[in-house]
Amino acid sequence: MSDKTTRANIVEAADQLFYRQGFEHTSFSNIANVVKISRGNFYHHFKSKDEILAAVIDFRLEKTRKMLDQWEMDGESPEDRIRSFIHILIVNRDPIMKHGCPVGTLCSELAKLNHASQAEASKLFTLFREWLSRQFVQLGLEEEADLLAMHILARSQGVATLANAFGDEAFVEAEVKQMCDWLQTQITRTVK
Repeated sequence: MSDKTTRANIVEAADQLFYRQGFEHTSFSNIANVVKISRGNFYHHFKSKDEILAAVIDFRLEKTRKMLDQWEMDGESPEDRIRSFIHILIVNRDPIMKHGCPVGTLCSELAKLNHASQAEASKLFTLFREWLSRQFVQLGLEEEADLLAMHILARSQGVATLANAFGDEAFVEAEVKQMCDWLQTQITRTVK
């Protein structure tokens, strides 16, 4: 395995373990076992858990940017693109019901730990916030675009948290429908 491949494998394994087990409950050994490398080889790539966390956050930021870019290309309108954001709750329903939202759970855990990387992890939410805000501006709702972006972001986080707590698929589907209905109401206001 090349250095780049090994490093990428470590980051991807750490990303999944941090999501499923939490940052604090994931050890070097857990990650090394998943990647199937020795601890010595592991330390060649990362000297500390905080270095791995920084790499995981960068990895998630890059994945999120690519997903948002894809939604931009695939969506014919801002409404379509916002619906893609809403429907991520359905697309990722199973992991969300098991582990919560990957962004929300990481940010929450780092806040509880008063971890230095908390602000860096919050950039994931900022990416969504700014992207959603741009979509609402394109819908003609520029004066309240950020407020609307925060509303839908907060609602999706609430749905993810309760989906994790209750494991109720019907709840997730009902909330996604209500969020789409709410979006349609916002669009209708701009046409009047």
